[in-house]
Amino acid sequence: MEIYSFFMLISLIWINRETVIERLKPYRIPILLFSIFVVWVWVQQLTLPVSVIDLVSPNSHALFKSAGVGDGMTISVDSTQTKISLLKSVSYLCVFISCLLLITTPSRAKQVMLCFLLAGVWQATYGSFEALSGLSRSLVFDLPVKKIATGTFVYRNHYANFLVLCLAMSVGYLVSTLETRSLPTNRARLRSILTTLLNGKALVRICLAIMVIALVMSRSRMGNSSFFIAMTITGLLGLYLIKNKTRGLTFLIISMFIIDIFILSAWFGLDKVQERLVATSLEQESRDEVVRDALPLLGDFAVTGSGMGSFYGIFPSYQSENIRLFYDHAHNDYLQFAIEAGIPASALLLALVIMCLYFAIRAMRERADSIMRGVAFGCTMAILSVAIHMTVDFPLQAPANATYFTTILALSLISAKVKRDSRRRRLKSHAAGGNL
Repeated sequence: MEIYSFFMLISLIWINRETVIERLKPYRIPILLFSIFVVWVWVQQLTLPVSVIDLVSPNSHALFKSAGVGDGMTISVDSTQTKISLLKSVSYLCVFISCLLLITTPSRAKQVMLCFLLAGVWQATYGSFEALSGLSRSLVFDLPVKKIATGTFVYRNHYANFLVLCLAMSVGYLVSTLETRSLPTNRARLRSILTTLLNGKALVRICLAIMVIALVMSRSRMGNSSFFIAMTITGLLGLYLIKNKTRGLTFLIISMFIIDIFILSAWFGLDKVQERLVATSLEQESRDEVVRDALPLLGDFAVTGSGMGSFYGIFPSYQSENIRLFYDHAHNDYLQFAIEAGIPASALLLALVIMCLYFAIRAMRERADSIMRGVAFGCTMAILSVAIHMTVDFPLQAPANATYFTTILALSLISAKVKRDSRRRRLKSHAAGGNL
């Protein structure tokens, strides 16, 4: 699948290279940052001379020598897993570039937000049904079913993070449909409320409530915390930055707290999430000890990394005896990326994410187009939530979450760059889209 998507993208670029170059020119720096990271992952799995490995990564050289490997050394201590990570990284880059090429109008961006909404509602409905149905085995992986929503995911925190991404973009969609002008009379306000009930906004609001219920039912502490923290920060930013805002945005943010937290969520286990948060302590949790034991790994592979995907194989040799569980991830994506890719390569990805967040926040302040403001609002909320979640877990190790997050990064750039729809531009874009 990864190879297919790569060759499809190359064919697309070659056939329409002049149009593609023109469209990608505003995004050349983000694409360059992403591409350099992918190239580095490719270098990590290359077979290099022993002298080169000893020079650039002495710890990798020492590990290979201790295992009796004389030739065929790589920077990565697990080249097989790094090759898999390379295929994933190439796929994410293809998704990133494809989004930048194809989402060329606000109307297309709105359609993508609707896709997030539909995906989130499907996962929320399925996950809630499975948790409440009393089934003993899951319908997808045939795993034991607890009274916890996991949807089609194995790990509930990955499920929670997926819902948060979909919720963020769904909230952004709702923001894009708000009135952009103040309503002078009570009659006009009443007409606006009735229009809202009839034109589908009420249905979107119900979908948001369903996703919040499923998020709470996942019992994910940081999943719930990151969502509400990111929504609060983004809501305050929106109220401060968005020009010509109306009461609708304020009412939307307040309603998200009142309806979702105090009414809907309370019926579906918010108290249990609170209990898990209160019961959390450093003595009970071993994740902090995993981070502590993984820090020497960062010291040993700070520059070149141990190889993408290699954490689970190398961590047991650094793991202390008081950690009895098997950890295949660091439960801190910042630390794991730094260990596996090295600090310089990880800094490239961090710079990409910060750049995308900057453009999204700037779009909230500068864009007059309501759709692009909504896209920027949703992207800001999604990036902040993932940034918070990454401090205690590994949400981007799940391919589905990483793919959706990559799409959101592209949308954040698009929200600041894509011009407003006009009749002539729509016709021209439609013709170009037909050629693509």
